[in-house]
Amino acid sequence: MRINFDEGVELLKSGDLLELGKAADEIRRKKFGDVTTFIIDRNINYTNICENECKFCAFWRKKNHRDAYVLSHDEILEKVRETVDAGGTQVMIQGGLNPDLPLSYYEEMLRKIKKNFNVTIHSFTATEILYFAQKSGLSVEETLKRLQAAGLDSLPGGGAEILVDEIRKKISPKKIMSDDWLKIMRIAHKIGMKTTATMVIGFGENFFHRVAHMKKIRDLQDETGGFRAFITWTYQPKNTALGGEKINSWDYMKTLAFTRIFFDNIEHIQGSWVTQGEKIGQLTQIFGADDLGSIMLEENVVKAAGTAFKMSTQKMINLIRDTKKIPAQRNTNYDILKTF
Repeated sequence: MRINFDEGVELLKSGDLLELGKAADEIRRKKFGDVTTFIIDRNINYTNICENECKFCAFWRKKNHRDAYVLSHDEILEKVRETVDAGGTQVMIQGGLNPDLPLSYYEEMLRKIKKNFNVTIHSFTATEILYFAQKSGLSVEETLKRLQAAGLDSLPGGGAEILVDEIRKKISPKKIMSDDWLKIMRIAHKIGMKTTATMVIGFGENFFHRVAHMKKIRDLQDETGGFRAFITWTYQPKNTALGGEKINSWDYMKTLAFTRIFFDNIEHIQGSWVTQGEKIGQLTQIFGADDLGSIMLEENVVKAAGTAFKMSTQKMINLIRDTKKIPAQRNTNYDILKTF
């Protein structure tokens, strides 16, 4: 029986953490047995110059800041090379909204990567896609098709934060609003491009806002079937203009378990060791997560906000095995490449 919106708010608000975890784990077990997957990839941030100036982000810089940068294509290719040499199968390329970079910068980058490497390009948030389209005078669909033709395979779910404009206007007033994020994902799915979806919690939103966010994504998934996975992150306040405190791990785990129960139409739920650390990341496997994301050969955005956990392939394998699960390396499509 599908949980409706009101039931969802009540369950997230009043449900018992361990009962939710048990229910979520049962759903996960029926779908995936004892297997927990991960991917080897790298986050490549091509620029930190950004016009959005989001209050919750510690990564962005103004154009004239001493730390501002733009990576050359050769620098990006070297990072991709290191990823492939380390067994990586995917790169996630993301950056700030830099007014000096034309669409051709991204198209040429994608072509060069595909020419030189057999790697999946899972890159550019909906925020970036809309910005590229506006700067180039093209529609979102035209922009996505050009990037797809150049080598873009799929879109990550970044930029969603909380898909409630009341919250978005407080934390990132210059950023795209909820309808735009959903529109871009709908168009990506229409042209055959799969995506993931994310939610960032800890901005001062309430349970109503979280469930509203998830309901919008579940509804779009009913329509398109284009989301491969859902990932919940937690806001990292250090070095940001927004400030505040980190939410506790109990809140994160309860929300994670709820996402597995609520999303009856999204196959994969990812646990976050990146923002929670490896011990909580390990526990997510018994709270509904069937995937632990990437070992992340490079990550800069969360690190800029003062959170930096390290992971290696062997550490990931051990972390999964210690919970009596079977570690498996996957690709972007969630095809299992290797079990350990």
